[in-house]
Amino acid sequence: MTAPKKVVLAYSGGLDTSIILKWLQTTYDAEVVTFTADLGQGEELEPARKKAEMMGCREIYVEDLRETFVKDYVFPMMRANALYEGVYLLGTSIARPLIAKRQIEIAHETGADAVAHGATGKGNDQVRFELGYAALDPTIRVIAPWRDWEFKSRTDLIEFAKLNQIPVTKDKEGEAPFSVDANLLHSSSEGKVLENPAEAPPSIVFQRTVSPEEAPDKPTIIEIGFKAGDAVSIDGQAMSPATLLAALNDLGRDNGIGRLDLVENRFVGMKSRGIYETPGGTILHVAHRAMESITLDRGAMHLKDELMPRYAELIYNGFWFSPEREMLQAAIDCSQKEVEGTVRLKLYKGNVIVMGRESKKSLYSEAIVTFEDDAGAYDQKDAVGFIHLNALRLKLLAQRNKRG
Repeated sequence: MTAPKKVVLAYSGGLDTSIILKWLQTTYDAEVVTFTADLGQGEELEPARKKAEMMGCREIYVEDLRETFVKDYVFPMMRANALYEGVYLLGTSIARPLIAKRQIEIAHETGADAVAHGATGKGNDQVRFELGYAALDPTIRVIAPWRDWEFKSRTDLIEFAKLNQIPVTKDKEGEAPFSVDANLLHSSSEGKVLENPAEAPPSIVFQRTVSPEEAPDKPTIIEIGFKAGDAVSIDGQAMSPATLLAALNDLGRDNGIGRLDLVENRFVGMKSRGIYETPGGTILHVAHRAMESITLDRGAMHLKDELMPRYAELIYNGFWFSPEREMLQAAIDCSQKEVEGTVRLKLYKGNVIVMGRESKKSLYSEAIVTFEDDAGAYDQKDAVGFIHLNALRLKLLAQRNKRG
């Protein structure tokens, strides 16, 4: 196979992707275009630009995609109440399709004939990136150095870095204690000290939340406004998607909300232990379900709940651009047209407690549900025929079983 001439690299500026950058240059004699996405990971990204310049890159993309990330990826997923294996809010999973999409766009803009990523051959991210590439440009060449190069350990990487004068920060001069991925929705930590699921994670793992024990003794009360299934305001103040999620992250952080210790089933077949922190996303998930509870019809709500595990699995496995995910999204978005109103929440020591919800589109009828005189709004005698019809098949089964 002929060597690629120009490669767009998903570049963080860290040790691994800096080594990949140099490896691409030396292995293929290729021009490397770096792409660094600001998805709200909380790090200064200009050092990545300077490092890419130092390593001879002429075309360097450093882009703020926070609003796009939340509006077009996080919020659609939140409308579905998506949880992988019942608990994981998919913070890493949902970031990959946006990075892959922008990589392909940059490849087309710059005339690159290949894209590259820094995901390992053991994880899910290689699948997520490459399924995205395939869906958006099936002709593009994909380079995954972790599957191809000769390095066997982090020691090998550091030696290569020193030989090629790639700066190595002091905390990388040996084995890193654990691996961290972060964006505006969450942070994810795994590996090394976290690999034994029987051992509690050390406190240094948690970077986005105070511990519930150290959270304030006084609860925080907030009100989140929704329109068409999306959060649009906090305490009556309208906010853009990314600004709103960042504000919820601050509230969640201060109140010890959003910690998760999970052993999950990776798409590639193994089980993996990860520590996740999703403070704002956890608040948003609880609030959205509360808003749906009074505005969604029972049939629509139950169908959504049936579809959700499949939808979440598609995102986890990297099928964001698949037709089945888009079909599910269309159904989910259709259900959200009347999901609007406000939800009042109490944030207290790791808990998100619903205190109230109201909406002009509410389906809740106090006149019907009341235990007091309902003035004829509901005739309780109607329940007799309803019960008889639903009991018929159970009676027939019982009669047959008695005969047998």
